[in-house]
Amino acid sequence: MWSKIVSYIPDWTIFMQAAITLLFPIGIYYLYKHLYFYVGSGRSKESGAKSQDSELKKADNDEANQQPPVCTAFTQDYDANLTAIRMALGDNSDVHFREFSVKSIQARAVLVYVEGMQDEELINQQVLQNLMFAGEMQASEGIYTYMKQNMLPLVQLNETRDLDYLQESVLFGYTALIVEGMREMLLVGFPHGAVRAINEPTSEALLRGPRIGFTEVLSENTSMLRRQGLNKNLEMQKVEVGSEIKKNLVIAYMKNIVNPDLLQEVKDRISKIDMDFILESGYVEQLIEDDYLSPFQQTQNTERPDRVIASLLEGRIAILLDGTPFALIVPVTFSMLLQSPEDYYERWLPGTLLRVLRFCASFLALLAPALYISFISFHPGLIPTQLAISIIETRQGVPFPALIEVLILEISIEILREAGIRLPKPIGPAMGIVGGLIIGDAAVQAGIVSPFLVIVVAVTAISSFSIPMYSAGITLRILRFTGMLFAAVLGMFGTILFFLLICSHLTRLSSFGVPYITPISPFRVSDWKDLFVRAPLSIMKRRPEMLKTQKKKRRS
Repeated sequence: MWSKIVSYIPDWTIFMQAAITLLFPIGIYYLYKHLYFYVGSGRSKESGAKSQDSELKKADNDEANQQPPVCTAFTQDYDANLTAIRMALGDNSDVHFREFSVKSIQARAVLVYVEGMQDEELINQQVLQNLMFAGEMQASEGIYTYMKQNMLPLVQLNETRDLDYLQESVLFGYTALIVEGMREMLLVGFPHGAVRAINEPTSEALLRGPRIGFTEVLSENTSMLRRQGLNKNLEMQKVEVGSEIKKNLVIAYMKNIVNPDLLQEVKDRISKIDMDFILESGYVEQLIEDDYLSPFQQTQNTERPDRVIASLLEGRIAILLDGTPFALIVPVTFSMLLQSPEDYYERWLPGTLLRVLRFCASFLALLAPALYISFISFHPGLIPTQLAISIIETRQGVPFPALIEVLILEISIEILREAGIRLPKPIGPAMGIVGGLIIGDAAVQAGIVSPFLVIVVAVTAISSFSIPMYSAGITLRILRFTGMLFAAVLGMFGTILFFLLICSHLTRLSSFGVPYITPISPFRVSDWKDLFVRAPLSIMKRRPEMLKTQKKKRRS
């Protein structure tokens, strides 16, 4: 009897695998905890050093303020003003001075502008032509008043007496007008350079929906949001970011819907951005996210105005930066990365089917190679007999273990994918397809990989392409290699452990205070109408509870 009982006791290797399965996540947890504490303490020291620097700068500024201020205001001396402007603008070869004479008042004048950054036709017709060929001025009116009311038919016409402000405005693209006898310097027109035409977004293509996408001009992007529909509650607040080179950034939201605490948190994080130059919205994304150690993105980037306006109506906030067509949406949840605007443009049944397919594709893109390694190397008994025999026959002669075999093919696919993106558009897709076919077939013929693995890797690659957000696909590609290593060490135990670690990380992750995998955790049954299933629009009467909006209902 005892021998029979002993025969049911698992082998010692099973106990070792169970112990490793238990100790491994504990070790990773403490490693992550200490790493996060170390980085956080470094950040606090850095912030302390910054505060000391700011105090020193404040003291220096106070001392400087006590000194006699340098006069930078203009006077009525035309020659002195022109000399001061030339000295302030320095030796910039693209800054031009167009001197002419205003016959109606017998005065000299000059236009100061940067080449290529203004509407030359507007300046020629509305400024030069009117000033050079205007009639006599009425004696009862001052020069400035007469020119402003009768000679400059422009919508944008600002005045300044500050040299520093004039210098910044000219270098930014405004045209400055200086007239003899006037203390006010006029800024006419507006910055106008070469811009890209409005085209369909290349990173978020749809079969049904609007065909317009954001451009690199901030004013055009904000106007696209305004053109989505008349709404007086759509507010856009402009701030400047960058210490050396300043750029305009717009925070867009629905005043009557957005959570005030969320809005204040976004403003606070943006105000803390301290960099010389914010080149693209990706800089902003990395500087305002909650956890920069996480592989998952905590903001959503998009080129589509319709996606942005739909998010604003849900109670989210959009961030638009001058010089980039990608806007940021916060806060974001994991389910948003697998949703497409087309889900709402189609009827609810097709939209639900497409969304479920994306969730299944994301699961395959993450775990398919890890499951292959687990079954082949550790648990072949779990595979149906006929299929196991077919796989074993195809792997005859393959000199590498399953992990090396998968790594060879996966790395080759990733290189081909990256090369296809960097190559010119006419040959990029062709090279990717032909290169994949040739390399896969050659690897099978050479006996380096098995044909079954080629099918697994191909399905994995196609699944990653079905994810609407390209950056979300990159995250799954990174984690896929980690899952393969777990599977190679612990088999199916490692694959399950890897999946549980991801789930535990996602439950702790948040985006601007909103749990990342809500409404799954914390559980909110009302928000499940727009999770795996896209419910009919007639049923979706309330906004997401997770955002704690002022206006709960979508309908008045």
